[in-house]
Amino acid sequence: MSHLQFSVSGESSSETKFIGNTRQFTLTVDEPEDLGGTDDYPNPVEYILAGFAGCVNVVGHVVARELGFTLNSLKIEVNGELNPDRFLGTSDKERAGFKNIKLHLLPDTDADIGTLTKWLQIVEDRCPVKDNLQNRTPISIAVEKEYNIP
Repeated sequence: MSHLQFSVSGESSSETKFIGNTRQFTLTVDEPEDLGGTDDYPNPVEYILAGFAGCVNVVGHVVARELGFTLNSLKIEVNGELNPDRFLGTSDKERAGFKNIKLHLLPDTDADIGTLTKWLQIVEDRCPVKDNLQNRTPISIAVEKEYNIP
């Protein structure tokens, strides 16, 4: 299979709100009130956690099918802890990102513990979002100034 490319583009609609588009979907990002937002939508780091949970869900079902068992349901809880001081500019002592992320899975299945252990190892290995969270990915950031020419 050739490489897949994904993208989001959008625009700031306020100091804390970003409205993005990807394929036929609109994604709105906001901040909680205590971080200056209106708390109308999830914030960026909540989208990261949701993306991680969503990816584990997809990969988990694919791998279960490959291993020959059925996931009747899969409950996923993911949480992360970060120190907002760097983001807010009040300290540079800690990194801006998550200090840790914990993912808890509760599958409803007839699979035995040995099969689930193997399943989890494969899911962890094949989840693209986990890979991006755990490993360095080259990132290029650029800025461009728009000029109004009369």
